[in-house]
Amino acid sequence: MLNKTEILQWLQEVQHPGKGDKNIVELGMVDSVEILDEAICVTLAFPKRPDPLRNYLIGAAQACVYRHAPGGTEVEVKTIVKEPAKPSKGPEFNLEQLKEVSNIIGIASGKGGVGKSTVTVNLAVALARLGYRVGVADADVYGPSIPTMTGTQDAQIGMAGEDENNALFVPVEKYGVKWLSIGHVSGEGQALIWRGPMATSALKQIILQTLWGPLDYLLIDMPPGTGDIHISLIGDVPMTGAVIVTTPQAVALSDVLRGVNMFRNPQVQKPIIGLVENMSWFTPAAHPDEKYYLFGRDGGVQMAHNLNIPFLGQIPLVQDIRESADEGTPAALLDRPDSAAFLDLARRIASA
Repeated sequence: MLNKTEILQWLQEVQHPGKGDKNIVELGMVDSVEILDEAICVTLAFPKRPDPLRNYLIGAAQACVYRHAPGGTEVEVKTIVKEPAKPSKGPEFNLEQLKEVSNIIGIASGKGGVGKSTVTVNLAVALARLGYRVGVADADVYGPSIPTMTGTQDAQIGMAGEDENNALFVPVEKYGVKWLSIGHVSGEGQALIWRGPMATSALKQIILQTLWGPLDYLLIDMPPGTGDIHISLIGDVPMTGAVIVTTPQAVALSDVLRGVNMFRNPQVQKPIIGLVENMSWFTPAAHPDEKYYLFGRDGGVQMAHNLNIPFLGQIPLVQDIRESADEGTPAALLDRPDSAAFLDLARRIASA
């Protein structure tokens, strides 16, 4: 006694030469199989766009069933027009998960290497030490370093929701801060080779599809530089304002100017809360009262004055900051002069 499963197994022998030699069952082209008294009727589905191998596939399917069916069985192969199912559009982005977030602050820089992520991590911890509810979204898609800086690179990201289109990330909680990074999702050391639209979509998902809950501040560690990714992100996420991070060199002025102009662009128009000067001076551990201005002196102060934006403070270049970051223990947790600088920065931003 024949059954449909058996006939479908026969039809797996019919390969589509134009589809990488995949068979017609695998390609979803067999719409139906009917078994009558002494007849088998197979219906193949073809899209509206003409398939040059249509007649070949009809004949091959008919020959295949003839070959396997008992003698005297009548075989008919019919066709219908049927478009393949469109792939799911994926999750829909909305602002539902940000409705309990009071302030969203983008931490930006005109170029990489100025310590933007270090400032983001320590500012978040400092705000938490001051009693605020804080979250951090690491949107630096090409160089996510926050998992290492917070010692959360091995954390398992939880998911909440009934299906993949409504699922929400559950951030990692440590040091009184909620953290979520592209690095948590992609895995440590995994290269992310994404074009602009893919990167933008991933960043939106990290920010807009995370169960943040009530927060006083959500800090977004933005990718360095300016470009389409930044404009799209700023346009879709309701930022309260931006903090620009720079170093003291005079040559950094053009980079800061690009970052400031991005937020001041008429199509963006986001307030700039202020400028932070990182690596302002170096103080040796053995000589805590000495300051060495390795990258120039008060360059950030002058930049802020020239661009008419508030100056938020200076962060010294301390070896312990780098060592603390590598160990996953932010400097702002400790009681040192550099820790005090981050607490002062947090107070200024809160008051701003």
